[in-house]
Amino acid sequence: MKRFIEQYGGENFDIAIIGGGITGAAVAYDAARRGFSVALLEKGDFGAATSSATSKLIHGGLRYLANGEVALVRESLRERRIMENIAPNLVHPLPSLIATYAGQGLMNSRQVMRAGMILYDILSFDKGRTRDAAKRLPNHRSMSRKEVLAAEGSVRPAQLNGGFVYYDCLSSFPERLTLAFIKSAAHHGARVANYARVDDFMVEGKSVRGLVITDELTGAGLKVTASLVINCAGPWADILLAKALHRETARQITRSEGIHIITDKTVNSHMVGLRTTRGRHIFFVPWRGHTLIGTTDKEYTGTPDGYRVSRQSIVELIDEVNESFGSGTLGYGDVRHAYGGLRPLVETQTEGTYSSSRRYEIYDNAADGLEGLITVEGGKYTTSRNLAEKVMAEVRKKSGRKMMQCTTAAGFLKGCEIADMEAFASALRSEQVLAPQTMTYLGMAYGSDFRQVCGIAKDDAALGRPLNDDGEILAQVAYAARHEMARTLPDIMLRRTGLGTLGHPGNDIIKKAAETAASELKWDSAKTEAEIKKVSALLTLPVQ
Repeated sequence: MKRFIEQYGGENFDIAIIGGGITGAAVAYDAARRGFSVALLEKGDFGAATSSATSKLIHGGLRYLANGEVALVRESLRERRIMENIAPNLVHPLPSLIATYAGQGLMNSRQVMRAGMILYDILSFDKGRTRDAAKRLPNHRSMSRKEVLAAEGSVRPAQLNGGFVYYDCLSSFPERLTLAFIKSAAHHGARVANYARVDDFMVEGKSVRGLVITDELTGAGLKVTASLVINCAGPWADILLAKALHRETARQITRSEGIHIITDKTVNSHMVGLRTTRGRHIFFVPWRGHTLIGTTDKEYTGTPDGYRVSRQSIVELIDEVNESFGSGTLGYGDVRHAYGGLRPLVETQTEGTYSSSRRYEIYDNAADGLEGLITVEGGKYTTSRNLAEKVMAEVRKKSGRKMMQCTTAAGFLKGCEIADMEAFASALRSEQVLAPQTMTYLGMAYGSDFRQVCGIAKDDAALGRPLNDDGEILAQVAYAARHEMARTLPDIMLRRTGLGTLGHPGNDIIKKAAETAASELKWDSAKTEAEIKKVSALLTLPVQ
C-alpha cells in the first residue's frame, strides 16, 4: 500500500471517507468492492484510536439483553459469524464463563441468567453456518459450583452457586483486523492515506465538494475533491461536522472512556465475566499468556485530542476488580500495560454512559442544509461490516445510482483467504522455515500473507530471530514499513506487530525495532531517537 496523497493528481472521487478506524475501513471496503472510486483519509494511523481500544472481543453483546436490545444482539451475533468467515485467522472461538452468586438480586439470579443464555442461543441460531467447521460455536452449558472453581480458581467462592459457559469470539489482533479491511479496500481500488488530517471542507453553495487536507508527515497541504463525503471520524465526528456547518458546535456526541489493563495470568482458558459490586460487568480475557481486564464506561467531557489514560482511571478499575475477583490484592505494580479510548455514543446520558446503547446512526446532513455529506455516529466493532452496508444503502438513496449488491459477507478479507484453519495450521508446522512459535504467530497475524514476512527473514537471518515468547521477529518491522504503510515506531510496535501490546518489551527490543525501521524508512539518528522516546512514553504507565 502507498499513501495516495503523495502522488495525488487531483482526480475527483465518488466517495471520500474521513476516518481510518474500523467504521471508515469497512465503508471503504464495501464501497470499493461495489466499484466506487474511494479515498480514505485518516489523521493519525489506521485504527489508532477507538478501534484499537477494544476488549479484543467479537461478541453478540449478551449484556444488552438486559436492556431489551434484542435486535442489536441478533445483529451482533450474525456479524460475529460473518467475521469468523471472512477473517478466520484473526477471529477465534472463545469459551466464556459467567459465575452466578446467591443474594445478588433477581436480574442476576441463576434462573434469570439461564433464561438469558437460552435466548442468546436462540438468537444465534445460525452460529453453526460457518465456512470452516472448526469455527462452529456450541450452545451454552451450566456448571456446578465445584466445576467453576476447578476451571477458574480466581473466581471468588463466597455465595458462588455455579455458572454458565457460553461461546463468543476473540479478535486476537483487532489492529490487524482493522488493517485487513483497509488492505481489502485498497485491493479493490480504494486510495488510502494515514497521517492525512482533514482541516476543512470545500463547500460550494450548500454542497460539500471535497476536503482540505494537511499531510502530517510533510506539512504539505492539498485539496481532495469528491462527489460525496462520509464522516466516520468517531469521537471527532461532531467536531468535523461543526466545521462543515460553519458553527462553533454541531449536535454533540457523548463520549465514553473505556480503559483496559493487562496483567500476568489470572484466568485459564475461559474469558470470565462477572458483575461487580458496583453493578457493572468486567471481563477477564486470556490473551497471549496474560490476562486482559476491562472495560470501564465513564463519560468523558474533554476534547478527544487531549485524551490520555490516567493513573486515576487505572486505579479505579483495579479497585473494582479487587472488590469482586481474585485475592483482592491486585496493585498498580501488577499492571504490565494499560490502554484506552473514547467510544462515541448516539444518546446522551446524564448519569454516566454504562447503560448507553451501542446502536449507531447514519445521518444525512442535508437535514442541516448541507448536501454531499453523511455522518456516521456510534456503533460497535462487531457490527462494523453491517453498518457499512447500511451506509451504502444511504448512498444509494442519496445518489440514485445503481450499485451491486453487498458482497462483503461472502469473500475473505485480504490476507485471510483460509478455508480450513486446521489444515492451514498443519501446513505452517510442516514448513519449518522459522522457529515453530514464530510460524504459528505469523500464520495467525498475517494469514495467507505470512510467506512474505518469511521471505524477508530468509533474505536476512538476523531479521528472523525470535524476540519474545510469541516468536515475533524483526522481519515484521521491515514488512510493516515496506507493505503496510507504517510510518512511525508506534505504528509498528502497537498496530502492525505485537511487540508493544503487552507493555514495555525492554529497551533492547525497542532499539532493535527502531534500528530496523530506520533502515527501511531512512531515518537519521535524531529521528530514530525521537521515535524511541515516543514509543517508550506510550508504553510507560502514567504517573498521574
